[in-house]
Amino acid sequence: MTTPNGFPHYMIKEIFDQPQALRDAIGGRVSLAEGLVRLDEVNLSPEELRALRRINIVASGTSRHAGMAGQYMIQELVNLPVDVDYASEFEYRNTLIGPGEITIVITQSGETADTTAAQREARARGSHTLAISNVVDSTIAREATGVLYTYAGPEISIASTKAFTAQMAVLFLFALYLGQVRGKLPKVERQHYIRELLDLSAKLETVLQSASICEGLAGRYYQFQDFLFLGRAIHYPVAMDGALKLKEVSYIHAEGYPTGETKHGPNALIDETLPVVIIATCDRSDPGSVLRYERNAANIRSFKQQSARVIAILSEGDEELTGLVDDAVFLPRAPELLLPILEIVPLQLFAYYMAVRRGLDVDRPRNLVKSVTVE
Repeated sequence: MTTPNGFPHYMIKEIFDQPQALRDAIGGRVSLAEGLVRLDEVNLSPEELRALRRINIVASGTSRHAGMAGQYMIQELVNLPVDVDYASEFEYRNTLIGPGEITIVITQSGETADTTAAQREARARGSHTLAISNVVDSTIAREATGVLYTYAGPEISIASTKAFTAQMAVLFLFALYLGQVRGKLPKVERQHYIRELLDLSAKLETVLQSASICEGLAGRYYQFQDFLFLGRAIHYPVAMDGALKLKEVSYIHAEGYPTGETKHGPNALIDETLPVVIIATCDRSDPGSVLRYERNAANIRSFKQQSARVIAILSEGDEELTGLVDDAVFLPRAPELLLPILEIVPLQLFAYYMAVRRGLDVDRPRNLVKSVTVE
C-alpha cells in the first residue's frame, strides 16, 4: 500500500508529518509579542479557572502517556495538583471527583468508549470536563464543557504518532494558559516558553534527520525479543510510549519503567539479552534536570557492568556518555518540559524500522483497531 505522499507506510508518513502537525496544533493560539495564550475553547471563565482546586486527566494508551506528561507540565507551571487515571479503570474506584475541578479527557478519535464513559461519570459528579481530541465534532468533544482540538490531521496508522506529540503540545499550551489566568507565570516567563514552543517544529525537523540512525539500530537489534525502556520524571511517560510503540508494531515484548525503579525488581533481568533504551537528555539550565542526568549516567554505568546493551537518547553536547553506551541518538536542546515532544520521535522511528525489518504489517498490527469503541 502506497500512501498519497509516496511513503511506504502511513506510520512513517505520519511520523514525518509531526513538524507541520505541531505548527497546526499551536496555530493562532499564542502571541509571542504579548506573551499570551488564547484558549477560549476551554469555555470556562477566568473566575472558574482561578477557583479550580484539582485537575483530573483520564485517557487510555498513548493518550494516557500524553496525560502523564501533562501532569508534570501543569504541576510545574501552575502548582495545582493533577491526578492521572486509566479510562478503563475509572469506573472501578471511588474517584472523589466533584465540583471545583476539571477533568481532562484525551482521545485521538474522540470516540474511545472507556474515555467517553469516564467523562460522563465525571460530569455526573459535578466536574467540568475538557476534551482534547483530533476529530472535530466527535462524541467526546460534543459532550465536554470545553474542547481543545489538536488539529494534527488524519492519522491512519493504528500506532499513534503525530496525535501524541500534538496532544503534549496542547497540554503544554493549557498549562501556560492556566498559569497565565491564575497569575502564576509572569509575562517574560510566558514569552520564554512560547518562543521555545514555536521553535520545536524546526527542532523536530532536525530530529527526523536521525531516521537513518534509527534504521541502523533496527538492523542491529531486530532479533531481540525483549526491551526495557527507561526514563525519569516527565521522561518516564515517553519511555512508556516508546515501549508501547515497539509492542504494537513489531510484536516484541517491551516494558517502560521509571529509571529508579529498576533497582526494585527489573534489575534482575538486565543482561546481554535485554537491551536497555534510556532517555538521558538534559536541560542544562534546570538544576533538577542536571541532577537526573547525573543519576542516569550512574545507572548506565551500572547497566554496562551487567553486560547490558544500552541505547541512549541524549542531548547535543553530552557526548561524554557515548563511550559508555552502545548506541546513541542526539537531540537538539530544549526546556525540560518540552523535551518529551522531541524524545518520542526517535523511539517512533525505531519501532517503525524494527517492524519493517521483521516484515510485519506496520499500519495494521494484528488484534488492534484505531478507535476502541467497545469496553
